[in-house]
Amino acid sequence: MKTGFVSIIGRPNVGKSTLLNAILGEKIAIATDKPQTTRNVIRGIYTHYADEAPDEDMQIVFIDTPGIHRPRTKLGEYMTDAATGTLKEVEAIVFIVDGELSKGPGDRYIVDLLDGITTPKILVINKIDTMPPDVFERIYNEYEELGIFEDIIGTSAKEGKNVDRLIRAVSAFMEEGPMFFPDDMVTENPERFIVSEIIREKILMYMEDEIPHGTAVNIESFREEKDITRISAVIYCERKSHKGMIIGKGGRKLKGIGKSARKEIEALLGTKVYLELWVKVKENWRDSDVALSDFGYKD
Repeated sequence: MKTGFVSIIGRPNVGKSTLLNAILGEKIAIATDKPQTTRNVIRGIYTHYADEAPDEDMQIVFIDTPGIHRPRTKLGEYMTDAATGTLKEVEAIVFIVDGELSKGPGDRYIVDLLDGITTPKILVINKIDTMPPDVFERIYNEYEELGIFEDIIGTSAKEGKNVDRLIRAVSAFMEEGPMFFPDDMVTENPERFIVSEIIREKILMYMEDEIPHGTAVNIESFREEKDITRISAVIYCERKSHKGMIIGKGGRKLKGIGKSARKEIEALLGTKVYLELWVKVKENWRDSDVALSDFGYKD
């Protein structure tokens, strides 16, 4: 069996988590249209048995990373360090872009990071479903001229286009070895973590502008009973004014977040869920080492 690890990197909001979910065929990583949705390293386990060609059996652990950017807070530093820290510990790197290299400094910054790394690299040009052919060609040519990528593949993670081709390309760099995880396991992240991420995703979807990026979710209690799972979670924000906006008039905004999250958590856990949400203020937590540790962003 071919096994190994693959790091998925890129700027914020290029579709890394959407691609991971498409590879696995189910949702384990939250994905929104807002940048910096992913804050933690999330491992997705892809296991495939080729019945007619046993030598093509594979288990590949894809590592979804936070978007690489120039950080402005300690949380941003943690996110970027978490992403770049995976680059030399994997068998292959998948670098996702959705625009021309010459359009901004973000992708150039990542290219410079990759240039000195010998790990095999595959470039993925994502969102081709919304991209004119001439734009795709310009992006392709720009990156091909760099001469640092073993392959360049156009995909639509949202529509699942060319995802199989990417998996085949990545598998070429995997090595023969034992399975790392049971074949029915799709992620090593615990349920409590996934639940907190689902709640944070709904905050991102329901709120606008800067507020979602100043929120964190902490699971206070997680009790599994015979016919129901009872979950209590606290949403932390940085300002008192943000607290009122998250709760909304008459508590409507918070109720909407809770209802949407509860439905998805029930589908995840396969049981009825009683979800209780609270909102608290912790000023400037994104620049607090203690708060970042409490919320699971630092060891």
